[in-house]
Amino acid sequence: MKETTIKEYLLQRGISYRESGQELIARCFFSKCDLNSLENEGHLYFNIDTGQYQCKKCDAKGNLITLKKHFGEIATNEPKDSSKRNIRTVTPTMVEKLHESLPVEIIEYLHTRGISDEIIKSHKIGYAHQYGTYWIAIPIKNIDGNYSFFKLRQDPKYGNKKITWPSGSADMNIEAQIYDWESLLMASGRVLIAEGEMDAMLMKSKGIPCITGTHGAGTIKDIWMEHFKPEIEYFICYDNDEAGKTGALKMAEKLFKNGCKNIFIIHLPEEVGEKGDLEDYVVRLGLPIDDMFSKYAKPYPEKIDVSEFKEISMEEVCKILDATIKKDDENKSITFLSMLTTYTDESQMNIFFNAPSSTGKSHIPLSVADFFPKEDKIILAQCSPTAFFHEQGVMDKEKKEIIVDLSRKILIFTDMPNTGLLERLRSILAHDAKESRSKITDKDQKGGNRTKTVVLIGYPSVYFCSAGLKVDEQESTRFIMLSPSTEHDKIIQGIKQSINKESDRERFMGVLDADAQRALLKRRILGIKQEEIIDVKIENPELVEKLFLQDSKGVKPRQQRDIKKIISLIKSFSLLNVWFRKREGGYIWAIEKDITNAFALWNKISYGQDYGLAPYIFQIYTKIILPLWNEPSNSFGNLSSESDKKHSVTRKEILNKHFKIYGRPLSLIYLRQNILPQLEQVGLIIQERSTGDSREMVVIPVETEIEPTERYSVDEGGVNSPIAEMGNPAPTDPKSLFS
Repeated sequence: MKETTIKEYLLQRGISYRESGQELIARCFFSKCDLNSLENEGHLYFNIDTGQYQCKKCDAKGNLITLKKHFGEIATNEPKDSSKRNIRTVTPTMVEKLHESLPVEIIEYLHTRGISDEIIKSHKIGYAHQYGTYWIAIPIKNIDGNYSFFKLRQDPKYGNKKITWPSGSADMNIEAQIYDWESLLMASGRVLIAEGEMDAMLMKSKGIPCITGTHGAGTIKDIWMEHFKPEIEYFICYDNDEAGKTGALKMAEKLFKNGCKNIFIIHLPEEVGEKGDLEDYVVRLGLPIDDMFSKYAKPYPEKIDVSEFKEISMEEVCKILDATIKKDDENKSITFLSMLTTYTDESQMNIFFNAPSSTGKSHIPLSVADFFPKEDKIILAQCSPTAFFHEQGVMDKEKKEIIVDLSRKILIFTDMPNTGLLERLRSILAHDAKESRSKITDKDQKGGNRTKTVVLIGYPSVYFCSAGLKVDEQESTRFIMLSPSTEHDKIIQGIKQSINKESDRERFMGVLDADAQRALLKRRILGIKQEEIIDVKIENPELVEKLFLQDSKGVKPRQQRDIKKIISLIKSFSLLNVWFRKREGGYIWAIEKDITNAFALWNKISYGQDYGLAPYIFQIYTKIILPLWNEPSNSFGNLSSESDKKHSVTRKEILNKHFKIYGRPLSLIYLRQNILPQLEQVGLIIQERSTGDSREMVVIPVETEIEPTERYSVDEGGVNSPIAEMGNPAPTDPKSLFS
């Protein structure tokens, strides 16, 4: 029904006025202000747009509602402004009084929003004067059916604010609830999950059971999941904006993890607009409600037709990845395979990309992650422990704990995270326990410290990217250490790709999107995720033991973790071809080919891992320091007592050799503060003052048996080493890595 304007109302009441600009001027009828005023003189001013009024003499103020109350058209049993009272308990009496105060205009407004009289009455929608303005009051019950608080929506005449009331009381139960619990608990067919109370009431008015979280799309608590019956059909319809789409995916994921199998996400059509909602669809556009549950509803997760897949090799995967990652086959293979282990319960892998700036450290994991579902990825740069836990966690107020569920997530740090965060993540990086607790400290309102408990659940696959080469041994043992290739051909191809991309980004992305093989690989990953594999078992553990312990003379404690990394690689090779492996329930079996492929890939990078070094640093040792050490010393000075070799290598020689090999300078400070300390920490070198000049520090290699040409080569994107050198038999066919 059309809202009455102030002009129309004054005419209905027979009140004379004159118009001046945006105001109507009448004689005051609240007091005797205009008793002696001239005929056309008045002191009561009305705003034409808002209907608000003020008498310039007696200062009477109000709006159309208070005007109607003055003339007895609306009952005056409205509750007084409660902001001056300390409301601590919401009672049925209070709810009833506010409901009785609901003006006709607001009822008509709710009708325009598609909400029926039946729902207005049964849900006790009320009207309150609070905080100096007027509100539509929606009473919220807790799971026990007791009133907990009100959700207030400002009377549209005065604004569009939304608040919770009462608030601020320490012992008040004002935490988020489901609106309404009864619809969920009594559900027997399908349930629609909307984004707000108004949408929920709208759909209830259409006879559809509908619930929502009272504090936004993302506030459905994990502890409530037990009340969502697995046999019910759940349709999720949030707003059409980016936040709504993300929230719908998170809600669907929660339901799926809770065992619900009949989950659908409703994607509203383009007609509703970029930020459109249920009201736009049902009321404004009047589109068929049945289409929401058929035409626009897509099952979650999207059902993948696995019949389109064939057994695939890593060589084929690398060719697909080559569209965005040039060369670097070993690096992108391990990154891709490690991300596949995300979809197991406990076999996730951690990778540390460590190299100087501008070498593409973050490019590799980010490009590979493009193939994986958005809802499975958490991508961050710098982040403090407190910020990380608050952003990724959900507060359980009953237990006073922050719950951070990282299970089956891909966690990428594009820059080295805060040291404190790294320390707090050690337990999940090492897979010590599937649930771990730690403490963080927040500032309270008075400036003091307040301790909170953080509960970390599950294992993510984690990727750190850092140009800072100093890595604590506790971290290095938990990661596979990688460095991007810097070979000449890769850089040239990377430059060409950047030119193509930046010259016409839309065309470049269009070519990628149109790539059928990329699309097929993305669907393959979704299919692997939907298989819900718990773990991969190994048919031939004896072969794993033989390959790893063939030469056990030089084993180190850290290799107890290295074998776990190799086993995770074995499992990821099996996951890649999950439909072609023997399966028992949530378990599949790795075959011998998976084992040999994993060892072939591991041996491409294994020697640097033995020392916990990034390949870039290890290459400085094998390609620069050792060759300098083995050069004849007669061109530099001192003679060795054993042969014509040096006693030491100077830093200046290292810098010169680096420039000759790489064609780019190396900073002395970077060498002194980042590279040499790492080599010294793992026992590959010692540093001491030169006997010829005590002002100069020199480098003396300790492990001199390493052949530089037989180990990891960043410039060549891998190694040329005979695998037998590592105590493991080399594959007879060099291509067996990708078989």
